[in-house]
Amino acid sequence: MDLLNTLVDKGLRREPPTRDEALAVLATSDDDVLDVVAAAGRVRRHWFGRRVKLNYLVNLKSGLCPEDCSYCSQRLGSTAGILKYTWLKPEQASQAAAAGLAGGAKRVCLVASGRGPTDRDVARVSDTIKAIKEENEGVEVCACLGLLSDGQAERLRDAGADAYNHNLNTSEGTYEQITTTHTYADRVDTVRKAHGAGLSACSGLIAGMGESDADLVDVVFALRELDPDSVPVNFLIPFEGTPLAKEWNLTPQRCLRILAMVRFVCPDAEVRIAGGREVHLRTLQPLALHLANSLFLGDYLTSEGQAGKADLEMIADAGFEVEGTGEVTLPPHRVTAGGCGTSPAAASSADRASSSSSSSSTEPVCGPGAPAAGDGSSAGPGCGPCGGHGGTTGQDAPAVPAARTAPPAADEAGSTGAPKARTDLVAVRRRGAGTDVAPNA
Repeated sequence: MDLLNTLVDKGLRREPPTRDEALAVLATSDDDVLDVVAAAGRVRRHWFGRRVKLNYLVNLKSGLCPEDCSYCSQRLGSTAGILKYTWLKPEQASQAAAAGLAGGAKRVCLVASGRGPTDRDVARVSDTIKAIKEENEGVEVCACLGLLSDGQAERLRDAGADAYNHNLNTSEGTYEQITTTHTYADRVDTVRKAHGAGLSACSGLIAGMGESDADLVDVVFALRELDPDSVPVNFLIPFEGTPLAKEWNLTPQRCLRILAMVRFVCPDAEVRIAGGREVHLRTLQPLALHLANSLFLGDYLTSEGQAGKADLEMIADAGFEVEGTGEVTLPPHRVTAGGCGTSPAAASSADRASSSSSSSSTEPVCGPGAPAAGDGSSAGPGCGPCGGHGGTTGQDAPAVPAARTAPPAADEAGSTGAPKARTDLVAVRRRGAGTDVAPNA
């Protein structure tokens, strides 16, 4: 059986690929990218149908961060011309959230720059969560405030938070090359704190920072071990004024292969196309919907996104539908395991979906409890997307053509003639820079 058919079969069983199989996905050639998308698309549709969950960012506090994350325009020492402001008031944040919710967003992500929140900050954000939930029935709220101290995740949960985001960003082996003011272990600890408090964990990565294929596989397997419900995949936005301003390493095809690899490793998790999709995927964004079941609507933390109307048109034209507030994002076995979105209406929907799913609710979810395969298991502040950075079974789908692997030395930088990143096609647009535009307007 060829590589892609093997990965589809494993994905439908929630069985992880081996590390070699994950690396092989990243090594497939551009000629085979549509075959890779078709294969991973079968796994995506099996667990999530054709639904696309929309998320909306509210940047509660922008800039002036004491951390030195090399990718971030809000970092210590950054000269990027970004909006800088202190905490939004709860009513301001609620008003900003309303714009995204009106456009179809189901989840509001509250993000604040900084190493981590003080107890006073947690109280402030708790008031904001309550204000948003009072005005918008059924909305999910995810907080992203940096490294958490003991007890803070529980306080956010008690205030009504549904989820907490804290990305691993890159592999443990290369982490010190990206950030020195905190450690990879600090990030892992915060994800575990969120999980332990009963919050839906959200943790992902940033691709395009000069990492190797092995680094990408390392971080994705580490994420699988942590078992987040949501896995945002960011593509580096190289901001002028940051150390990674010249790191233009990605092509649209490379981005699709990365998303496909993440889907194969975390088949039943919410995979979200996050920061940088407009810059790096460009006109191939619709293909990414066959891999990911979630995206951000509108702007990011410090950079502009695609117009919301264009996003909605793209989703409809590609044959997908926006997930409603009454629908459950996660497959039934994840909902019963404590995933986000378990309101009475959602739980009822999940029960109905379970009758048509080919998976057994007794199987372990993606993560530490999932069955191992070969060498596929891996041991396992700054948040939000880079830029400041179930469904039908598909059992009757046709077999996927075999993929050809490119020579090992042919990477995204084009060292052996592979397409290079086209920096002449894109420009990083700083959100509100040089204007009097209101935060997150």
